[in-house]
Amino acid sequence: MPLEAVVTASVPRCRACGDEELRLILDLGTLPLANALLDEADLAQPEERFPLRLFFCSHCSLVQIDANVPPEKLFAHYLYASSNSDTMLAHVGRQVERLVDERRLGPASLVLEIASNDGYLLKFYRERGIPVLGIEPAANIAALARKQGIETLVEFFDAALGRRLAAEGRCADIVHAHNVFAHIPDPNEFIVGLRHLLKPGGIAVIEVPYVRELIDKLEFDTIYHEHFSYYSLTAVENLCRRHKLRVVDVERIAIHGGSLRLFVGHSAQVPQARVASLLEEEQSKGGLGAFAYYESFAQRVWRLRDELLALLYKLKASGQHLAAYGASAKGSTLMNLFGIDASILDFVADRSTLKQGKFTPGNHLPILSPAALLERKPDAVLLLTWNFANEILAQQQAYRAGGGRFIIPVPTVAIV
Repeated sequence: MPLEAVVTASVPRCRACGDEELRLILDLGTLPLANALLDEADLAQPEERFPLRLFFCSHCSLVQIDANVPPEKLFAHYLYASSNSDTMLAHVGRQVERLVDERRLGPASLVLEIASNDGYLLKFYRERGIPVLGIEPAANIAALARKQGIETLVEFFDAALGRRLAAEGRCADIVHAHNVFAHIPDPNEFIVGLRHLLKPGGIAVIEVPYVRELIDKLEFDTIYHEHFSYYSLTAVENLCRRHKLRVVDVERIAIHGGSLRLFVGHSAQVPQARVASLLEEEQSKGGLGAFAYYESFAQRVWRLRDELLALLYKLKASGQHLAAYGASAKGSTLMNLFGIDASILDFVADRSTLKQGKFTPGNHLPILSPAALLERKPDAVLLLTWNFANEILAQQQAYRAGGGRFIIPVPTVAIV
């Protein structure tokens, strides 16, 4: 029996501005924590499930969930190592080269990363002789970074830590925050911490999934309890201005299905013209600042569910064996929301040795090495980590050459 936990008030308040005028976009019911992978001994035990509802704030434009699962439950022990993704390593490697040159960084500089994971990004700076510091709340992942000689604090980042590091003389030229801003339950604490941590001319480089891509490309599976907020430039700019920071530049990038790269600095810095341009685009008629933009999202999700399940049931009825690839958080949302379980899939393959041997939350599928695709030869594989489709399809060329197919579920169902 699943153990349901109530973690939200009946009248939610915006986690950025405190306003109560929130409008419901999508109710996903109660789901298990997306990264709460299980050991075999856990399978007979009650599994916690938490409500998951997506809202829009009419006052500051922030899209957010109302559930507040304690961060310690979500992040104190983590099973994702960024170094397992060749795409991610190439992505940050290019960015580091660019920033080192543009910002003229050297041995007297300091680069800090919030949620630094296994040191996958900071190692590129260290190789250039630039001092680095990581902040990573998951002790098991921080240990991987330390093994590479990257100093890492095992702490959650907040305003108090920002003040403490500033008092220690450890203000940064660059603060990286890749795929962490959405994971912060109180974004005000985060922004205040940044303000203390940045040198007067320093910048924070924040990469966060773009809410426009979430809605336009039907990326509903990026909604899970770790992602408290889903940002537009408008929402970030409103938040920064409240705390005497500002977005000084913005870029739209392809990573993770479509993200924003935000450059945030002190309010005295002059923003690039493309900041005003994207703000204007977002606020245009029917744009991200109005609830009308989000109204049809739920109906589109349920239509996709019906289409995907129809395909999977048809393949099973014809005697085919099916598996999945990527024991990811987004995969957990998709499978548990759509009711995809062991009656449809035999197993999930994943490249991460931290996940192999465990079981997926909610539907309890075994997680195996990608070698299982060649050994067990499923007829088709549901690609749960569709955001890395090109990389995974290339890695699994031998499986595909033997007749294996991948099913890509988002934004539309496709077989490749």
